[in-house]
Amino acid sequence: MKSLVVLIVMLFTVSLSAQELHALVYFKDKPNVQSSLENPSTILTQRALDRKQRHGIAIDERDVPMNQNYVNTVKSQPGIDYRTQSKWFNAVHVVATFENLEILKNLSFVDRVEYADQTKNATVGQREKFNEDITLPANYGAATNQIEMIGLDDLHNRGFTGDGILMAITDSGFPNVDINRAFETARSENRIVSGYDFVAGDASFYGDHFHGARVFSIIAGQINTATDNYIGTAPDASYYLFRTEDAASETPVEMSYWVAAAERADSLGVDVMNVSLGYLGFDNSNESLTYQDMNGTSVISRGATIASEKGVLVVTSAGNFGNSASYPWIAAPADAPGVFAIGAVTASGIKSSFSSIGPTVDGRIRPHIVAQGSATALVHENDGQIVTGNGTSYSGPVIAGAMACLLQAYPNLTPAQLMQAVQDSGSQATNPDNQLGYGIPDFGKTFQTLSSQQVTAMDDLKYYVKDRILHVYIAQGESAIPFQLYNLQGQLLIDKNILPQDTIDLNGFSSGIYLFRWKEKAFKIALN
Repeated sequence: MKSLVVLIVMLFTVSLSAQELHALVYFKDKPNVQSSLENPSTILTQRALDRKQRHGIAIDERDVPMNQNYVNTVKSQPGIDYRTQSKWFNAVHVVATFENLEILKNLSFVDRVEYADQTKNATVGQREKFNEDITLPANYGAATNQIEMIGLDDLHNRGFTGDGILMAITDSGFPNVDINRAFETARSENRIVSGYDFVAGDASFYGDHFHGARVFSIIAGQINTATDNYIGTAPDASYYLFRTEDAASETPVEMSYWVAAAERADSLGVDVMNVSLGYLGFDNSNESLTYQDMNGTSVISRGATIASEKGVLVVTSAGNFGNSASYPWIAAPADAPGVFAIGAVTASGIKSSFSSIGPTVDGRIRPHIVAQGSATALVHENDGQIVTGNGTSYSGPVIAGAMACLLQAYPNLTPAQLMQAVQDSGSQATNPDNQLGYGIPDFGKTFQTLSSQQVTAMDDLKYYVKDRILHVYIAQGESAIPFQLYNLQGQLLIDKNILPQDTIDLNGFSSGIYLFRWKEKAFKIALN
């Protein structure tokens, strides 16, 4: 029996040695940790620092860059195919044979080598994640439905269209975004800030697979011609475009590419990330994820949770496995704690049959909410026509754009607070399930609820509106403080002195957006 066991182990080792495996190589330490934390502007942009300060998020060792000497040493090892790195995990993703990966453990700075699980033989089908039906022609009525269904038109009408919000779109490529008519406004206003292709390791993100361009159009598209019209969910935001998905294959490295993109997004001060991707089955079935992995432990799910901890609002599609008899469940990173997982419904609000369901393996409700993912209006990447497509890949960006608009309205609220408020507005908020989560949200209702509840803080000023009464709290030091209220046309409506703790009755004014001035700054309030 002992000889048989030894033989089996030898055969298993030979089998592993004959194939290339995906693995994360973790390092023991990082350089200059203390000095980096004492001088955070050397490792993060000012926008990122401002966002963290606004939400009370501490800068920690995960923000510190990796030791590139360690990285280069791993790269130089025989048979090692380096793919990407993660400062959050302090690890590099490599592909090599089992024998060559084991040798890396002898490097003095290597803490451990973590393999994609080789003990599994998952039966998850390799469903084409980008497979969809396109209907020609579509019209603006479809785009109207997907916006009005979630009450986003209310936010748009109040002037919240994503202006000043920085978004990152992570996907499979963005062909023709640099010439497509749908993005002409964003291009002319320099709101497509930049991008990167993490798969190719260069700036060739305006290419590759169509999926990212279609997803991006749902958020950023703007068309206004004599024959057709279209508007995205956050048409005035600014955007980074990151290719992290290799549509030609399905391997664990794509999860690491996404983590690398999330780290870059965080360091650049990105506010909202859209993830119209989901990972489950891989080309090597032994490396595939299963339902037992839907507890936030996969590489991409751990990365998504860290991104949320860093203050990024991560919106991810739930998955398109709902029609599967063997696996109707969500895909990573929809299982990650801290993300906003989005399912899909039809134009009439009925669950899309393909929309993946929950719960997570540890019992958390998924999806969180739903939006239109059947016959979602979008813009074709080749000819700029308005068409429709199906998938949680498309309900996700409907919500991601809406969250950007809500964040514009309430920049001092944390992602968790905004997600909770949107959940609470859902059509089945009092009776959530694992088919539709908390249901179809109402962003207009969310705005009104937050308007009546929120205390907004700016420096030493706090204010909020409740029952059309403006409550103002200003740090002590002056007994009489100038106060002026304007409408959006610039007309002065109130000009008087107020006390450091005072109230201003606004019942005589019509509903809408108003501005008041304090210390030469303008602050926005909404009356409903």
